Amino acid sequence: MNHAPYWTADPIDLLRVGEGFRLADVDPDSSPGFEGGKSAGQQALADGVARLAELQEQLFASSRLGDDRRILLVLQAMDTAGKGGIVKHVMGSVDPQGVQLASFKKPTEEELAHDFLWRIHKEVPGPGLIGVFDRSHYEDVLIARVRGFAPPEEIERRYGAINDFERELTATATTVIKVMLHISPDEQRARLQDRLDRPDKHWKFNPGDIDERLLWGDYQQAYQLAFDHTATADAPWFVIPANRKWYARLAVQHLLTDALERMSLEWPKADYDVAEQKARLAAS
Repeated sequence: MNHAPYWTADPIDLLRVGEGFRLADVDPDSSPGFEGGKSAGQQALADGVARLAELQEQLFASSRLGDDRRILLVLQAMDTAGKGGIVKHVMGSVDPQGVQLASFKKPTEEELAHDFLWRIHKEVPGPGLIGVFDRSHYEDVLIARVRGFAPPEEIERRYGAINDFERELTATATTVIKVMLHISPDEQRARLQDRLDRPDKHWKFNPGDIDERLLWGDYQQAYQLAFDHTATADAPWFVIPANRKWYARLAVQHLLTDALERMSLEWPKADYDVAEQKARLAAS
């Protein structure tokens, strides 16, 4: 792939969870493969907007003529890590009619009456769309594990169910990109403090965020186990250092652009005589 001059190495190779991966070894302050600081990162993000938007439109246009391909971007993270910023600053740069966003909150009574994947299946993106899960089925092996919402044997079963589900997705023309935005506890404290200091951010603060923060180590272990069980060749995990918001956004933009470029998309050919229609239009 043709990478922008800012990159010294392909971040896909640097961020992908592989054999022997340890979350504890990832520096949340780092910017793997990127040469430059915040201003260069923001410029690189702006430079990549037009290419991502063009590719997304090609994917959407192709679906109108029967192309079943689509992308599912899964976003997981501790609170304040920047999932909303990815949705706003990366996905916000493409045509919204080609994006399907699903934000999974605490399950409803109806959802709890079904298997944990029941509500997930309903939000799988259709052909030509980039689906974004703001939190996802992984909550059921993360918070469910840490908070004891399900017994250990059920958590183990869910890892297998998730792998089966994602295997079905990739077998039906879905490119699955799973992202964990990795911040440090100090950075999270600063971001929570900012929300408390600013009246315009109070709506973003949830007292429960501090309760979850007190279980930081348990969550890191739960994420590690999720990677160990569900990082597959067809549905890979990417752990993105996220203390620098600009880097996290740029890295996700790169992952999406790369996935779309690998599809070798082309604009759909007209199923009518273009010259004839030009003549008809001129005479109308």
